[in-house]
Amino acid sequence: MRQKNKIIGNRKFYMKALTIAVPIMLQQLIQSMVSLIDNFMVSGLGDISMSGVNVAGQVMFVFMIFTNTICMSGGIFLTQFYGAQDKKGMQQAFMFKLLIGLLAFVPYLLVCVVFPRSVLSLMLIGNTQAGLILDEAVRYIKIMAIIGVPFTCSVCIASSLRDMGEVRIPLYVTIVATLINTIFNYLLIYGHFGFPALGVRGAAYATVIARTVEFVIFAVVYVLKNPDFAVRFGSKYRIDTTLFKEIIKKGSLMLFCEMTWVLSETVTTAIYNGRGGADVVSGMASSFAIANLFFVAFGGIYSATSVIIGRTLGEGNLEEARRQKNWLLSGAVTFGVAMTFVGFGTTAIIPIVFGKLSVNAIAICRSMVIMMSFFMPAWVLINAQQAVARAGGDTKMGAYADASITIVIMLPMLFALAKFTNIGPVQMYLSVKLLDVIKITIFHFWLKKERWLNNLTEIGNEQDSVNANDEVVESGIAVKSV
Repeated sequence: MRQKNKIIGNRKFYMKALTIAVPIMLQQLIQSMVSLIDNFMVSGLGDISMSGVNVAGQVMFVFMIFTNTICMSGGIFLTQFYGAQDKKGMQQAFMFKLLIGLLAFVPYLLVCVVFPRSVLSLMLIGNTQAGLILDEAVRYIKIMAIIGVPFTCSVCIASSLRDMGEVRIPLYVTIVATLINTIFNYLLIYGHFGFPALGVRGAAYATVIARTVEFVIFAVVYVLKNPDFAVRFGSKYRIDTTLFKEIIKKGSLMLFCEMTWVLSETVTTAIYNGRGGADVVSGMASSFAIANLFFVAFGGIYSATSVIIGRTLGEGNLEEARRQKNWLLSGAVTFGVAMTFVGFGTTAIIPIVFGKLSVNAIAICRSMVIMMSFFMPAWVLINAQQAVARAGGDTKMGAYADASITIVIMLPMLFALAKFTNIGPVQMYLSVKLLDVIKITIFHFWLKKERWLNNLTEIGNEQDSVNANDEVVESGIAVKSV
C-alpha cells in the first residue's frame, strides 16, 4: 500500500533543498550582476553599441544552452550513480559531458569566425539601424570565439560537482571570475589606468580573460580535489558505449526540447528587434539583464529538485521520491510567488543602470520586467516539473509536450501577430507566454503517470527488477507493464 502523500514537506526537507538551491542561486546572481554591470558599462556607449553586444550575445546564449543541456543529460545519470555510490558510472557520465560538449564547440566556432555577419543579420531583419548594429556585433563576436573550449570544460566540471551536491566550489570560482570580468570591463571598455579604450571589443576581451581564469581554477580543483567523477586517462580506461548510447537516447529528447526552446527564443527576439530601431533592441535586452536578477530562481530550484530526486531514485527509494516530488513542486510555487515581489523591486534600479539609454528603451525595459515578474510562479513551477521528469530519465515530457506547443502553436501565433498586427514587442511577448498555462496543465497530468519513477543505475544489470510502480525493468531500461 502506498502511503498518502502530503503536498507540503517539513521544514527539515526544505532546508535541505535550500542548502543546494541557495549557493547555486547566489552563483547565478553574481553572474547576473556582472552581466548587468557589463550592460551598464556598454550602455554608456549608446543604444547601437549595446544592441550590437546583445545581438552577438544571442549566439553565445544558444551555445551555452546547448552545452548546459549536454551536461544536464549526463547529469541525470551522474546524480543517480552518485546516489548508488557507483564511481565508474560517474566517470562515464562525466566523459559523456566533456566529449559531446567539445563537439558542440565546432558550430559555435564557425558562426563566430567564418559566418558572423550572415548569421547575425538574421536577428535584425527589418531593423532600421541594422548595418550599424551589425558592425559592433561582429567586432564583439569574433573575440568571443576564444572562450568556447575553456567555457565547455568549466561547465562540465562545475555541473558535475553540483550533481554530487557540492555547490560551494562553483560558487567561489564564479565570485573570482566575475570580479575579474568586472575589473577588466572597467579597464578596457573606456580605457582607465593607461589601458586602451576598446569599446565593445574591451567587453569581449574582459569576458575572455575571466573565462580563462575560471577554467584554470576548475582544472586545478579537478586535479587536486580528485572528485569521484574525475577520470585518469590510461590504457585501462574504456568508454562504456552501452551507457553512452543510453545517455544519448535520453539526452537527445532533452536536447531537442531545449534547442527548440532556445531557437524559438532566438526567432522571437529577431521578430521583436524588427519592430523598431536600436531603442527596441536595447530596451528588450536591458529588460532581460534586469530579469536575470530574479531568474536565478530557475537554476536553483531545477538543480535542487534534480539532485534530491535523482539521488533518492539512485538509492532505490522510489516511494520516498514520490513524496519528495509533491513537496518540491509545492515549494516551487511558493518560491515563485516570493520572486514575483523581488521582480517588482528590481524596477527601481532601471533608471540608475540604464539611464543613458533612450526614453523609449527605458519604458520598454520597465514594462517587460513588470510583466515577467507576474509570470514567476508559473515559470518556477515549470522548471521544477521538468527537473522531476528528467531526474528519472523521462525526457519525453519536454520533447513531446513543451516542444510541440512551441512548434505547433507558439511560433505560428507569433508570425501571425508580426504579419497581421502592429502591436509592440511587449504585447507580443505577453501573448505567447500565456501559453505556459497549457504547459503546466499537461506536465501535471504527465507526471501523475510516473514515467519518471526509475532507477537508472540498473542499466546493464543481468537480472530484471521491478520498480515501485509495477514497471518491469528489462536490461536496465524501464518498460511500462500493460
